[in-house]
Amino acid sequence: MKTVKKNVHFLHNELLRPANPILVNVIGAGGTGSKFMTALMEINHSLLELGHSGLDVHLWDDDIVTPANVGRQRFAESEKGLYKSIAIINRLNRWSGFNWKAETQKFERDSRGNVPENALATIYISCTDNVRSRFEIADIARTLKKQYSYLRDSPKYWLDFGNSKFSGQVVMSTIGKIEQPRSKMFTTVAELPFVTDEFSSLLRESEKTDNTPSCSLAESLDKQDLFINATLAQMGASLLWNLLKSGMTEHRGMFLNLENFRTQPITVGS
Repeated sequence: MKTVKKNVHFLHNELLRPANPILVNVIGAGGTGSKFMTALMEINHSLLELGHSGLDVHLWDDDIVTPANVGRQRFAESEKGLYKSIAIINRLNRWSGFNWKAETQKFERDSRGNVPENALATIYISCTDNVRSRFEIADIARTLKKQYSYLRDSPKYWLDFGNSKFSGQVVMSTIGKIEQPRSKMFTTVAELPFVTDEFSSLLRESEKTDNTPSCSLAESLDKQDLFINATLAQMGASLLWNLLKSGMTEHRGMFLNLENFRTQPITVGS
């Protein structure tokens, strides 16, 4: 009887034991991003303890902390009026001794079509609340991949978070093909599709929903459940952590529904 080999994606070889910290751009510091950053701090600390070079993170967000953000997002009363990115980065740097950076601007091209300064990274993590920004990230990542494919820090992975009131998803993509080792045990998969390619029609449909900012915590809770962002952040962080730690993954994401407490994994090659 012939054994069916599992589909697996192996981490880019340069990220297993990098000589320098891996450049990471986290885009969005709201409901999911503010929670994910704490998990990313824990990932970085753990990688350093294992002898890894760790992560060099830039957090992008031009929003200001408002009263509606305190409680559901990871912000305190004392941080109202600050840029979200600055509040989070300052807090994490003080806590952990890191030297991560805050970018108080949108991650998008300017009026002349130029990509923002410091846009180049090896891993992109998007925690945005609108569809247009995802297509913008996809375009910039592909552009930078073409321009800087020869660099060690060239774009390689994109982890995208998205959610509605009770449900959401995390999808990991490769930015181009990642060279895979030969394997007798597994079927290796070199390219994981972009969320903007695979779920383009669903994203366009969700674009029609109301994404206007909430004026109060009560109003924001009517749009998104209290724990949907935190749950997605933890699950996505676990996916990233296991890929960086073990160097391989059978999964490239998951769908989550907190209303019925169901999780559906997305396997590599599916």
